[in-house]
Amino acid sequence: GGVKRTPDALLYALAQYLYSLQSPANPNPMNALARRGEAVFQSAGCGNCHTPPLYTNNRLTLARGFNPPPALLKEADIVPVSVDTDPNLALKTRKGTGLYRVPSLRMLWLEACFLHDGSIGTLEEMFDPARLQPGFRSSNWNAATSAHAVTGHPFGLTLDAASRSALIAFLKTL
Repeated sequence: GGVKRTPDALLYALAQYLYSLQSPANPNPMNALARRGEAVFQSAGCGNCHTPPLYTNNRLTLARGFNPPPALLKEADIVPVSVDTDPNLALKTRKGTGLYRVPSLRMLWLEACFLHDGSIGTLEEMFDPARLQPGFRSSNWNAATSAHAVTGHPFGLTLDAASRSALIAFLKTL
């Protein structure tokens, strides 16, 4: 009647299967525009959190409004900075850690939604400053979802149109 543990042999077999899977071919070329985007990525400091080659530092970041106890900062690998991520999932659910893991940007071109809650539908929307306005509507919202600002991850919102386009082209090559 106690806690049942998955057998190690089964977990090992599952891991071996997952490692055997091949990624689909990326249709986005590393062309001149994407190379300019890689320079934007580097100069904007994106690699501090989304560190190549995995394009993540695998660290935790604070949800907006979460003030961790000092002991937690010492024992967990936490970037003691918030990227203004909506705290609802991190603080108001049963898991409620107050933290989000820095996601990998690899295979971003396969994603249909972005941010921890899927509130952004495209990379173009991700870097569009209009998403901070109360009348914003994401392309992946259904008709019942009311327009509202989508805050969090403010990085890249001040890029000019050419730099934004180049950055998106680069991100799609990962």
